[in-house]
Amino acid sequence: MDAFSAFFESHSASRNSWSYDSLKNFRQISPIVQTHLKQVYLSLCCALIASAVGAYLHVLWNIGGLLTTVACMGSIVWLLSTPPYEEQKRVALLMAAALFEGASIGPLIELAIEIDPSILVSAFVGCAVAFGCFSVAAMLARRREYLYLGGLLSSGLSILFWLHFASSVFGGSAALFKFELYFGLLVFVGYIVVDTQDIIEKAHFGDLDYVKHALTLFTDFAAVFVRILIIMVSYAYLHSIWKT
Repeated sequence: MDAFSAFFESHSASRNSWSYDSLKNFRQISPIVQTHLKQVYLSLCCALIASAVGAYLHVLWNIGGLLTTVACMGSIVWLLSTPPYEEQKRVALLMAAALFEGASIGPLIELAIEIDPSILVSAFVGCAVAFGCFSVAAMLARRREYLYLGGLLSSGLSILFWLHFASSVFGGSAALFKFELYFGLLVFVGYIVVDTQDIIEKAHFGDLDYVKHALTLFTDFAAVFVRILIIMVSYAYLHSIWKT
């Protein structure tokens, strides 16, 4: 109980001291780390573009499925096993993984376009705004402030895995699916904060592997985007049924 009270007291104190000047307070992030973060987010933007290309290729030629999912996982494993000095190869593998990921979620994107194309734009904008807000919050927070949440999020991720496994084996219900969806969204939003602080902390200690760090943030972004899109598609589908 003391830990919880201390947690809320510290956060209420930080809210009381919040001002416009605090939005510009990146002094705790050294210039080297700031340069590293620019490389990470530039690589993330390129990966998102590659993912959009992959989704577009699926819409054109229906290539998304199990093979692209396996290819995405293979590209990620290949990237992580490639030495950091092979920079161009690792960047190419990151773009390949992003392209295959985009093709893999292509069927969901195609469904959203068929129901209402504006859903896709709204889901991406909502995901981008949430990602940006939580990333900035992690940068402005005190160093290592949210890293302790990593254990809780790992536990939440394992719960999601076993729930998905149980529903696959024994059959699932609509209520269980909704719980997995919203709980998964909460977990991966938390990972945005934790991973951002983890990247900053590693960079302070000399780990400037921007390709691997961009991959980490890309997986967070993709996980949040897919869940937001599923929620919006579900509500749009139910709304269309009620109208008819």
